[in-house]
Amino acid sequence: MGTPGFVYIMASRRNGTIYIGVTSNLLKRVLEHRAGIIEGFTKKHGCKLLVWYEAHDSIESARQRELRMKEWKRDWKLREVEGLNPDWEDLFDRIAQP
Repeated sequence: MGTPGFVYIMASRRNGTIYIGVTSNLLKRVLEHRAGIIEGFTKKHGCKLLVWYEAHDSIESARQRELRMKEWKRDWKLREVEGLNPDWEDLFDRIAQP
């Protein structure tokens, strides 16, 4: 078994701009998005809300899931978010708890 991984979706607001990413350290990566540390899509579009995430046993399986999801239509992605998080709440506090 390899390094665990996470697929996650950041959003600018409910039904706003969304970004799908993958990481081995979800807390660190979300903090980077929120702080705007890394130049790119999420900083440009203000995607600072963690609205969905999924844990995987390996970073490889997380990456495969991310690539599949990036091919989805927007409506499918929104349904995925709303299945876990119907109110589009920022889930950061869930992952930041010790």
